[in-house]
Amino acid sequence: MEHLDYYSERKYCGHCEKYVPYLMSVERSFCAECGAEVRLFSERDWAQFNEAMQARNAPWRAARATA
Repeated sequence: MEHLDYYSERKYCGHCEKYVPYLMSVERSFCAECGAEVRLFSERDWAQFNEAMQARNAPWRAARATA
C-alpha cells in the first residue's frame, strides 16, 4: 500500500477534467486551480472501481446465497 502525504493527494475536478490538488472544508472539497467542487473519482474511474468491487465480492455472495 502506498503511503501518501497530504501534498500529493488529488481528487477529480469535473470542470478541469483531471485530478487536481484540492482544498477541503468540513462538508466539501474544492479544486485548488479553479474553485469548482471536486469528487474522489472521475465517472469512468468510479465505474471501474465498482466493477472491481463487484467481481471481488461475487464469490462471497454466491457462497452465501447457497448456504
